[in-house]
Amino acid sequence: MRVLVIEDDAAAAGHVRRILADAGHEVDAVLDAERGLAVARNGDFDVLVVDRMMPRLDGLELVRQLRDDGPGTPVLFLSALGEVEDRVEGLKAGGDDYLPKGADPVEIVARVEALGRRKPTGVDGPVTHLAVGDLELDLLSRKVTRGGKRIDLQPREFKLLEVLMRHEGQVVTRMMLLEQVWNYHFDPMTNVVDVHISRLRSKIEKEAGAPILHTVRGHGYRLQA
Repeated sequence: MRVLVIEDDAAAAGHVRRILADAGHEVDAVLDAERGLAVARNGDFDVLVVDRMMPRLDGLELVRQLRDDGPGTPVLFLSALGEVEDRVEGLKAGGDDYLPKGADPVEIVARVEALGRRKPTGVDGPVTHLAVGDLELDLLSRKVTRGGKRIDLQPREFKLLEVLMRHEGQVVTRMMLLEQVWNYHFDPMTNVVDVHISRLRSKIEKEAGAPILHTVRGHGYRLQA
């Protein structure tokens, strides 16, 4: 993927650029918000990583101006402002995701790749069927099968599986699951994710034998055949 980092701090921009480049992505960095806005408008990027606090033009206004041009490129805010109200403000300004600075490099890569893999609704319509190996999920009929055998899931388990399948082969962190499945933008410090993962794993691996839902210790989970 092509990623544009817009960050006025050269050290911070270099750090993000390195971890994304090490993950195999083509990364450009711009240290000025106004120039970053112009580059974002004119370039063909899959994801933008934007700082919030920049001189002359802050990140929120930069993204608002981009969104005035249309839906545009997915944006990950990466900011020292990490409170819940800051995250909400960033999302309302048009950001697609939000992480505080100092986040684990694995999570930064996972979030960027998740944004880059979002499939827009086009002439062929939205994706309604997902498959990972012999595990299949139909969003219209709400049907899940593995090896052709029906698996009954509770609504929360279904949503959890959908998120994991949309990020096939990628590490999905607990925080990503809390945000996308439970709509929490903070960590409630409970084991709700682990409990639901355990139940889901039991159901989708009960008769198939082959593990498909893997725990990545210290980081999160990965669904991979």
